[in-house]
Amino acid sequence: MDVKKIVGLLVIALLIFFVVTQPDNAANSVQNIGSILKNAAESVTRFFTRIV
Repeated sequence: MDVKKIVGLLVIALLIFFVVTQPDNAANSVQNIGSILKNAAESVTRFFTRIV
């Protein structure tokens, strides 16, 4: 088994552990990441809209 696969499995295991032990914090983290991605997408869209 290569290192990349082992690291991937460890990350997945940690995420599952985090969701099971602290579901509220995990949900808040996902919401924050979603907000960041949404704001980034809106900024890029606004940039290209103003160029045209």
